[in-house]
Amino acid sequence: MKKAIIFDPYLDTLGGGERYTLTFAQVLLKKGWRVDVFWDEPSVVKKAAERFGLETEGVNILPKSKLFQKNLLKRFFFQRKYDLLFWVSDGSVPLMFTKKNLLHFQVPFHNLKHSLGEKLRLALVDEVICNSFFTKRVIDREYGVKGRVLYPPVSVQDFSPGRKRNIILAVGRFEETMQAKRQDVLVAVFKEMVDEGLKNWRLVLAGASLSQEKDNPFLEKLKKSAVGYPIDFKINIPFDQLKSYYAQAKIFWHAAGFGVDEKEHPEKVEHFGMTTVEAMAAGCWPLVYSAGGQKEIFARFSQKNLVLWQTRRGLLEKTRKVIDFISKENSIYYNELVNLANKFSIFSFSQKVDKIIF
Repeated sequence: MKKAIIFDPYLDTLGGGERYTLTFAQVLLKKGWRVDVFWDEPSVVKKAAERFGLETEGVNILPKSKLFQKNLLKRFFFQRKYDLLFWVSDGSVPLMFTKKNLLHFQVPFHNLKHSLGEKLRLALVDEVICNSFFTKRVIDREYGVKGRVLYPPVSVQDFSPGRKRNIILAVGRFEETMQAKRQDVLVAVFKEMVDEGLKNWRLVLAGASLSQEKDNPFLEKLKKSAVGYPIDFKINIPFDQLKSYYAQAKIFWHAAGFGVDEKEHPEKVEHFGMTTVEAMAAGCWPLVYSAGGQKEIFARFSQKNLVLWQTRRGLLEKTRKVIDFISKENSIYYNELVNLANKFSIFSFSQKVDKIIF
């Protein structure tokens, strides 16, 4: 049996990158591999499986101390027992000693200082894997490598349209982090639409809060600003419940990267857009901020001018157009969206993993 090491320094944040990492683990499991994830809190993997609808039974959780042994000789012999190492970079380059070393970048790190030791460690890396061409362009330039794009895996088969209601859905963590999802922009635009006469529509904001709701100042501020408007907050809901909202929603909003110069700060825009693909698979019309990896998803979509927006007013006006557009028979464009979504399926991801590891 082949054996793999999986390490993600952000595992407990349970974001899109962690779904990517654990789906990679799931794919290996289904191919008959032994998969060892290194983390000190075993419940994290269980929480991730529940939140993302993953099948991670069979994953072994081992303490990080085994992976980070101070004695380099011991670390070398420990890793050499494995056939594969999949390591999510935090910007640094680790020592990797397995038979096939994959260094994965979720974030387009840039303007870093690289030591000679780090450059030498890159020589041990067999493949640099990036989650989009947007990320790859930055990483290739920053590290002097030629990365390979492996788009994030989306369980598109788990999403399908249901009985649609007048719901605008946004999905993302409620955090003011490096890559904020900017729900504040969405709340402000929706309030403006209601003030200008929009009726019988609701905005549903679904996502994770790493802390208790009352201890999340950004979330509490959002709630206060939404008082008196048809805006609902769905915090840390199970995956099945989230799928239900996707099925009901007619429109999907995404604002990550709003107000950011992506050339100056590529790390602050959306690097791909897994939730956008989920929305498409569920028959939601996406309206996403035009930056980063999101633009790649719609590069060949015939109606991308009704998908990508750049200003608050642009989002407002395009949403009005979409409300009118989707009230008519436009099934041909929904079929096109579903076909786009299927390009990022777990099946497609698994096939591409085969080409990398074999």
